[in-house]
Amino acid sequence: MDSRTRLPVVGMIGGGQLARMTHQAAIPLGQSLRVLAVSENDPAALVARDVVLGTHTDLDALRAFAKGCEVVTFDHEHVPSEHLRALVAEGVKVHPGPDALQYAQDKLKMRVRLAELGLPVPPFAEVHEVRDVMKFGAAHGWPCVLKAIRGGYDGRGVWMLNQPHSAELVVPELLEAGTPLMVEQCVPMRRELAAVVARSPFGQGAAWPVVETVQSDGICVEVLAPAPSLDGAAAQELALKVADALGVVGVLAVELFETADGVVVNELAMRPHNSGHWSIEGARTSQFEQHLRAVLDYPLGRTDLMAPAVVMANVLGASDVPAMGPDERLHHLFARFPDAHVHLYGKEERPGRKIGHVTFLGDDMASVRSRARLAADWLSTGVWSDGYDIHGSSE
Repeated sequence: MDSRTRLPVVGMIGGGQLARMTHQAAIPLGQSLRVLAVSENDPAALVARDVVLGTHTDLDALRAFAKGCEVVTFDHEHVPSEHLRALVAEGVKVHPGPDALQYAQDKLKMRVRLAELGLPVPPFAEVHEVRDVMKFGAAHGWPCVLKAIRGGYDGRGVWMLNQPHSAELVVPELLEAGTPLMVEQCVPMRRELAAVVARSPFGQGAAWPVVETVQSDGICVEVLAPAPSLDGAAAQELALKVADALGVVGVLAVELFETADGVVVNELAMRPHNSGHWSIEGARTSQFEQHLRAVLDYPLGRTDLMAPAVVMANVLGASDVPAMGPDERLHHLFARFPDAHVHLYGKEERPGRKIGHVTFLGDDMASVRSRARLAADWLSTGVWSDGYDIHGSSE
């Protein structure tokens, strides 16, 4: 409890952009967000007052960080499960708890549990040797998808095996390095979707409109809310069922593949998620505010859209850092698109790195999407991809 405000202190492990945006959401609630950051230059550490430096793998640092916190939650899922169980045994309130979080930390456990619940998942198998992949490919066809069971994200820890020879090249090296592996059937999907929901300890649930996520090289580059030409009710119900069955407290993102036969669950994330960033301006209650409400067991907020079409586009570091600095790029962006909502994360620009996002709202999805793409490309490269001249004319 904050002795000055007499309001609860929420501790967030991890100082990335998710913690940064959660801190921003905490301010109007009067909340005090404490952040465990690795460096004083982490995105959240640049804006939050109550920052503790330490690592998520150090149990003593976690214990010291948790003192005085009403609840501890996460910017990422990489805290060792045994550390979380130790905190819980010592009376620390942790949301989501280790019993739930294990299914976001371990893809094999997640697949097994969801299959037990009768939810749609692709065929899968654990991999102990190359022969396991060969047997799986023979049964389910090639290509197959090889995944690291723990630790992969944004396209990392995923390998497409197009033929048996690919497995012979990739699998032995990974197993020798100690990487726990599983193999899955390659899903013939139409597009990728995300159903983001929240659940409180009391059991109240809330779901945002299901969104379409657009990927490039394993990284989400766009989110369209709501997903065009989709009745998302079934996917929302699926996500709420997952949250309830696994005992999730906080925000849960269920990444889905849309197929000819319905949806298939791809991944789970038990924290605010890139597919929900649009909600800051695009929904009545953002995923960041909702996460705080959920972990504090406050009543959840409304999740309806603020406009018929909302598009979020990620700003990625360009292959070459533009000569025009970010301040000047913002100047010209706002001159062309005064309705742009920009979030920059305070990160150094590096090729392919998520350094921010931009969100647009409107009535027509195609128009909103076009503006979001143009804005994100401009903030990334300093070049208008449609040939727009910054002096005010089109070339």
